[in-house]
Amino acid sequence: MSFLDILLIIISSAGLLHGVLFAVYLCAIKKKRTLPNILLSFILICMAFRIGKSVMLNFGHELEPLFIFAGLSFLLLIGPLLRWYVLGMTQNTFELPAYYYIELIPFVIVFIMSFFITKNWFDEDNKQAIIVFGSVLIFIYLHFAGYIISAITLSRKAKKKHTDRLHIKATKDIFEWLSVLLIGFIIIWFSYVLNIIEDTVPYIVGPIVYSVVIYFLSYKAYILKITDIDGNVFQENDHVSLFHKMKTVVIDQKLYLEPDVSLSRLGKLIGISAQKTSKIINQESGRNFNDFINYHRVQQAKKQLLDASNVHHTISSIAFDTGFSSLSSFNSAFKKFEGMTPSSYRDRKKG
Repeated sequence: MSFLDILLIIISSAGLLHGVLFAVYLCAIKKKRTLPNILLSFILICMAFRIGKSVMLNFGHELEPLFIFAGLSFLLLIGPLLRWYVLGMTQNTFELPAYYYIELIPFVIVFIMSFFITKNWFDEDNKQAIIVFGSVLIFIYLHFAGYIISAITLSRKAKKKHTDRLHIKATKDIFEWLSVLLIGFIIIWFSYVLNIIEDTVPYIVGPIVYSVVIYFLSYKAYILKITDIDGNVFQENDHVSLFHKMKTVVIDQKLYLEPDVSLSRLGKLIGISAQKTSKIINQESGRNFNDFINYHRVQQAKKQLLDASNVHHTISSIAFDTGFSSLSSFNSAFKKFEGMTPSSYRDRKKG
């Protein structure tokens, strides 16, 4: 075995192992074991079987037909799981109806068939077997493609339905995550289909593409904290209306300009507890209270920094005018939201 082969095995196997560990985390370690998280873990485990088959087939010799067909059959399971996962991420209190399990029949049939496949199926003279194998293979990939399209359609319909909630971070994160996830599966699907069509791409490309996709998806899931949210964010409650009231008080009435503004003060103005105020701000804006206030202070400071009538005003005076209690806190907040200091921002815009 060449060094390149060893390297390819390591790369493809690393992604496979990473996917399995991610699945174990979702269904065995993570405290919040929601239905979408469990479905995602099943998808990752099924993909691990599918990719594992590809790695063994590419580098192994005389691989048993059972492993080949069983590995392919898992694509018939991933499709329904993917559709259910999208439903779980876009519907409030989603539960799996019993009749949904009918969608698993194709997987069960092909998986059972795999136990009856013998090596003579791969004999070039066995034309009947080749026709059956080719037909099953085409059906599997069309079946998977159909479910990917179905998942995309469901995601788009849900996004259109909840257009009025797209300003909410949790809602926006869910649709961003679903877009990335579905694009990842489209890429994986194409990498394998192109291999089937006259070996357009090497067979090992499939596992390698999967490894790249799963690492990126894990990174995206961590950034978006997607395993902590699900379709329950679409639950109808009073949080949206209360948040609108908060924005009216904080932004329109410019409460953020007051240096001593606090959670309890804002809560009293709205008529709710400080704890509930904090929860709503976190859920609806994706920021904690301090960041929520400081963000609007920074936006006001940006206007003042660019105002020609303030050309002789110092950075410190603008900081205090916009509600900051110190120059250091102003600089820190400004850099956090704008990626540069207030003085750099003023100089750059002047230039």
